[in-house]
Amino acid sequence: MEIEKRDRIRIKDLLIRTEIGVYPEERGIKQDLLLNLTLFADQRSAAAADDFSLAVNYEAVNLAVISLAESSSFWLIESLAAAVADLLLSFQGVTACEVSVDKPGVLRFARSAAVEIYREKE
Repeated sequence: MEIEKRDRIRIKDLLIRTEIGVYPEERGIKQDLLLNLTLFADQRSAAAADDFSLAVNYEAVNLAVISLAESSSFWLIESLAAAVADLLLSFQGVTACEVSVDKPGVLRFARSAAVEIYREKE
């Protein structure tokens, strides 16, 4: 199925604090990052049955992402995005995901620098 036509679950503007960065002044401190997550999962069964047990538990997803991100110490936002994508794909029913990580204030004259990645289950 084309990606544009797949069911999606979105978690928008998740603010986390983590150690991230390549410069000495960035190490050892927590910085704010903004994550946007899109999980692709067929939601027809859950919707038809109105049954929570058939749906992707996005509260559990949210808590797992926060736990991973806030306990990590990556050098690159690319690495954090990839780790989050791997985590999202571990949830039952999730077949693909998009992850964006924004690092506010890292570039002069820009609101943020960001990476966006797309991953599918193999």
